[in-house]
Amino acid sequence: MKYTHLGRTGLKVSRLALGAMNFGYLTDEKEACHIMDAAVDNGINLFDTADIYGTRQYPEIPKGSGISEEFIGNWIKNSGKRDRIVLATKLYQPMDYGVNDRHLSAYHIRRACEASLKRLKTDHIDLYQMHHIDRGTPWDEIWEAMEVLITQGKISYVGSSNFAGWHIATAQGKAVERHMLGLVSEQDIYNLRNRAIETEVIPACRYHGLGLILWSPLDGGLLAGALDKFESGRRADLENVVAEHHDQLVAYEALCKELNEKPADVALAWCLNNPVVSAPIIGPRTKAQLEANLRAVDISLSKETLDRLDKIWPGPKGEAPEAYAW
Repeated sequence: MKYTHLGRTGLKVSRLALGAMNFGYLTDEKEACHIMDAAVDNGINLFDTADIYGTRQYPEIPKGSGISEEFIGNWIKNSGKRDRIVLATKLYQPMDYGVNDRHLSAYHIRRACEASLKRLKTDHIDLYQMHHIDRGTPWDEIWEAMEVLITQGKISYVGSSNFAGWHIATAQGKAVERHMLGLVSEQDIYNLRNRAIETEVIPACRYHGLGLILWSPLDGGLLAGALDKFESGRRADLENVVAEHHDQLVAYEALCKELNEKPADVALAWCLNNPVVSAPIIGPRTKAQLEANLRAVDISLSKETLDRLDKIWPGPKGEAPEAYAW
């Protein structure tokens, strides 16, 4: 495994992050423990979850949320490997019926952190991430609540997720006023097909020194050999997405065959080629799926290959404002 600093911090994280979104949803606890053991054994130290994970993909009233955190907490208790991982979780989503059981008020931040610590069976969270921007809570309130948690030793770093570029800039400006480190990471969707954050989010992360953690780097399986899997009858559910992107997938999977690499590994390697990216998140349902993705960190893509990938999966025309103006 290879490692990099998380943004401008001194914290080193593995170039692949283990995502626990499937724990409790598609993966039972026994298999989840096998996956976490295999992740640590292969050098993956960044574990990412959220208080909401483990539900049936976010029911309207999510009673029973927190299953993913509980699985990780039980593993931490039984394995004794807490100090071998960088533990990241998130808050924002509704966790109960109450009007204050969600979002980023100081009231909810305090209670959400305490609940996550209890489920995770640990006394501290290494990276506490805001799962979404809260347009109804002022930044002074958010940062004061986070500062209290840092002072109490309950969290070490604060990150964001699904923020726009200007949200990152605003958050950092307010943090500087309070003489705080502020955000150290942003977690966002980014892959060969979905490159929207290249316009403003990636430049904001680069300027403010945030490490970029990626969710859905394989675009829900589209970039993991979707065409071959559909045509061989293994994934009938991919019919619509394959039809929509058929020509691109033909060109993409042909290129991967030329490189003698699996499409999923090429997609992950492309993400890792961006210097702002700290780690794409892999969300394996089984131990075998985890181990199949490890190859990506050792793949080096040539400029010619990167240019061909850009032609197959074109992104926005550069960064703002040149992406849409002179």
